[in-house]
Amino acid sequence: MKASTPHPQKASTVTQPIGGHAFCVSACALFDQPDMHVRAAELTDHGWMLSVETRGREAACPDCGVIATWAKDRDRVLLHDLPAHGMPVRLVWTKRRWRCLEPACVRTSFAESHPIATPRAKLTARAVSWCVDQLSSHDVAVSALASMLEVAWHTVWNAVAPVIRARIADPARLEGVRRLGVDEHIWTHVGLPGRRAVTGIIDHTPDKDGRPRARLLDLVPGRSGAAYGDWLAARTPQFRDAITTATLDPFRGYANAIRDQLPDSQVVLDAFHIVKLGTQMVDEVRRRVQQDTTGHRGRAGDPLYRIRRALTCGVDHLTERQAARLEAGLAAGDPHDEVLVAWQCYQKLRAVYHQPTPVAGRALAVEVIDSLHTCPIPEVARLGRTLRRWREEILAYFHTNGASNGPTEAVNGVIETMRRVARGFRNPEHYRLRALMAAGGHRPWRTS
Repeated sequence: MKASTPHPQKASTVTQPIGGHAFCVSACALFDQPDMHVRAAELTDHGWMLSVETRGREAACPDCGVIATWAKDRDRVLLHDLPAHGMPVRLVWTKRRWRCLEPACVRTSFAESHPIATPRAKLTARAVSWCVDQLSSHDVAVSALASMLEVAWHTVWNAVAPVIRARIADPARLEGVRRLGVDEHIWTHVGLPGRRAVTGIIDHTPDKDGRPRARLLDLVPGRSGAAYGDWLAARTPQFRDAITTATLDPFRGYANAIRDQLPDSQVVLDAFHIVKLGTQMVDEVRRRVQQDTTGHRGRAGDPLYRIRRALTCGVDHLTERQAARLEAGLAAGDPHDEVLVAWQCYQKLRAVYHQPTPVAGRALAVEVIDSLHTCPIPEVARLGRTLRRWREEILAYFHTNGASNGPTEAVNGVIETMRRVARGFRNPEHYRLRALMAAGGHRPWRTS
């Protein structure tokens, strides 16, 4: 007879008694909460329902400190925990109510406490921490987290908002800031126009390895120099003195705030917006010449209208076919060469930031700034006057290693993604907190 091979034993669930009840060792290990046992687990239509209790046999009175050993009653508290196996998890905590044995103590009884949840909480502490981590690390909506936990939106937000406020209130968050950027954006498209804009203050300071970094420091209601200046004035003198470079768009209000609050910093006008001014100038000249020569706005067959895109491209990016179309369009629709001159001025302005060395770029920038305002074409002359007013801020680009407001635009992109995921906001403070979690430097791949 062939000898039988013993089968390996299946893992068994060990139960142990506690207070007259049995608890599951395996379930407690999965639950992973110190000093708390799982007495029962049930899979319902709404997810897992776990009955839990602590294994404490005594507790100290919070007022007098006398050890209480007699539980006079038990309360059943419902908590929502982390999701498990793709399903919500609810806890029914059988909470002991202890009687204080000290006759002189005014507190006759008290409920036991545990780090799993604060008093009167609806979510466990680790569920709250998980929600905050999800908001700071991923593009996720509060409503999505509420659905995973099977609770209401306000239940999640009321639990995570104090944690978010505590994180952003940490003074250490503003330490080490050397470069600042500022920009405005529209946080809502409803309501009064003056209340739709906010001012974002962004940290451009590279990390310890010299790699670029961008993180949101704060959002301030309004788009004005006062909004930015008041925020800077509220910071410590040490913070303001540490700022060496401040970048901005061509908005005089922000420049005045930097002048008043950061007098020792180097102000740099963003290169992208300078080139954008040149693009707008070419388009304005083209539209004016279009009206003068045809008497109407651009139409599909008009020569200047057909080359409107090519006029805004860099000459080094044009293919031979595009260059030929551009030349033919200017010959047919620009009788006085105004569009041609404007386009050449724009190309020269654009070439300022494509020179091989900062010295060559600065020399060309000085030439452009000193010459455009004398042009007889009114749009070109107006651009030249604007450049002259921002002369020092433009030239500062070449001795600050090319400082720009690009990191600020990157942060704006992160905030826009967050707003789209949330399907819009109605409360500006909620918007501020969510934006600070999304773009405040809490995501590992945006801080390392």
